[in-house]
Amino acid sequence: MVQVIDAPMTIRWKLNQLMFDRGIKNAELVKLTGFHANTISKLKNLREMPDRLEKKTLDALCRALNCKVSDLMEYEESEGTDD
Repeated sequence: MVQVIDAPMTIRWKLNQLMFDRGIKNAELVKLTGFHANTISKLKNLREMPDRLEKKTLDALCRALNCKVSDLMEYEESEGTDD
């Protein structure tokens, strides 16, 4: 039997930091990905991974930023889960 752990967790979304580190502005990422400016703005301003994130979106971001998926997100276990 598989044990289900109901501990809070967060997958931190790091697009904003990655863009900053690489000196890429929203307008440049719009050109590189072909996404609408509003889409880039919304994705950039998230702190946690989007609830719905399509493979083609990840692919376009990784290609445009020359990065891995793990550069865009990071698993963080929430504190205070000790019993």
